[in-house]
Amino acid sequence: MNNRWSAVLLTIPVILTALGLLSGCDPAAVTAADPSAASAQQPPAPGGTAESPAPDYTISWTMHQNLPVPDDAAVVREVEQKFGADLDVWNLENNKYESLLELKLVQGAIPDLFRIRQTQDLLKYQQQGVLAEIPQDLLDTYAPNIMKAIRENAPAYQNSGIINGAYYGIPVVNPTNIYRIPVVYRQDWLDKLGLAVPDTLADFEKVIYAFANEDPDGNGVKDTYGLSLEGMNVIFGAFGQIVFADQLYFSRQDQQLVIGALQPEVKEALRYLRKWYQDGVIDPEFITGENKGGYKHLSHAFINGRIGMTSMGNYYHWIQDGDYSTWTTDELGKTVETPVAATFNVKELTAKNPQARIVFGRPVSGPDGKRGSKAYDMLMSFTAIGADAVKEPGKLETILQILDYVSANPDPQEDTAMKFGIQGEHWEWADSLNKEVVVLPPYDQTFSYQNTIGAGLGMTVPVMPGERREQWAATLDLDRDGIYNALEVATPSLVKNGPELIQLRNEAYIAFITGERPLEEFGSFVKEFMAAGGAKVLREANGLPET
Repeated sequence: MNNRWSAVLLTIPVILTALGLLSGCDPAAVTAADPSAASAQQPPAPGGTAESPAPDYTISWTMHQNLPVPDDAAVVREVEQKFGADLDVWNLENNKYESLLELKLVQGAIPDLFRIRQTQDLLKYQQQGVLAEIPQDLLDTYAPNIMKAIRENAPAYQNSGIINGAYYGIPVVNPTNIYRIPVVYRQDWLDKLGLAVPDTLADFEKVIYAFANEDPDGNGVKDTYGLSLEGMNVIFGAFGQIVFADQLYFSRQDQQLVIGALQPEVKEALRYLRKWYQDGVIDPEFITGENKGGYKHLSHAFINGRIGMTSMGNYYHWIQDGDYSTWTTDELGKTVETPVAATFNVKELTAKNPQARIVFGRPVSGPDGKRGSKAYDMLMSFTAIGADAVKEPGKLETILQILDYVSANPDPQEDTAMKFGIQGEHWEWADSLNKEVVVLPPYDQTFSYQNTIGAGLGMTVPVMPGERREQWAATLDLDRDGIYNALEVATPSLVKNGPELIQLRNEAYIAFITGERPLEEFGSFVKEFMAAGGAKVLREANGLPET
């Protein structure tokens, strides 16, 4: 097992994972919570008494969404009735979450349950004054099961949401982030050209030139390329760094944090990419990315047959027909085991080309034996409380009670209902032991049906899922060769200068790759970056004093 995760995940019981972890996937079968978990702590009962009725709170709520949550969503209604509250779910599309949230904040609206998707934004929102401090004793009292899961399974992250001694963010630790982003090739193209999955940078170069020049799709037209934007990170990974990401990736060198995009070795990676672009091997549309809209983890360049290699989306976005068996229902409504159906990228690809096949490869090794693809940090996000929520007495406590109930419920039946909906309508137990769930038709074929019924309101808790999908993923060696960001939380100068620095990085790298800027100016780019705030970011990241 990956050492990074083994240091964090101390116990791995078989338990149902939160749907937020699935990032919009529609699993046909999952592993349910271990009944022994019912011994977990219970928060104080929600609501009031006959003599002292519960206050009627309206709670604005943000969550992971691929589709809008309707006002009459079944699971939302159930939670509202149980806790005597009115949940106002903000429909902020995941692809545009930050920009839509910022628009709300500018208009003076602050969500009570505040999802912070990028960990480095916690400090920014705290500095803006839109977050409330969460007293730790209230967390322990009203969200005991969430805090127990974090302390027992991810103790290294339990204090990650503390700023200046005060608790502002509940850490959302994703156990499946032990698996890096896969490196994906068109198997049918490799077969047609008589090529093997590449292992070295030299092998990779041979493959992508063949993809671009030897008509792998057999249409007689020179309209294919080797790779696009996301695949480039595998080339940077062959030199030990990650560049193209929505944050600045840091690495460690000589016990110091450094910014990967500034390191001299990536200049060598740029030489390869520049040559490949000039030779017509890189998709000229790489500048606009591989995804052309809609679900953010789809590589339309790959799906549409423009490129034969990518490194985009998680492992569960690349499941092929029959990769493992899963539960479903037959035409008589009987629960049966069947081969899993293709998902996301593979589903879209084979809909266009039924003969298309994919294969995973290991990140290719560079001149010094380094290799790696992008990996997302275990600390995936934060769940916070909006500043206005604490203005109503008792509201914070109710929010924490609800969050604990929908995220880490110790009762297997209630936990499954919060994540899958109404038993008998949306799901059913697949076996007599109540260990696995089968999603019922038509929801088993409905993209992100959980959003449409208001399920998945909670946050991911750090308990490794025991689903068949994850058992399959464990066989793929994706827990090797991941390159993680060594800086997991922001510094004040990164909050201030990060967006400008990322734009500066992207513009310079695109210019180097396309030939608009000579590689001899790489040193000048580094100086520009440092002068634009990069020097202060590095100083703060390493805890060094001002000079």
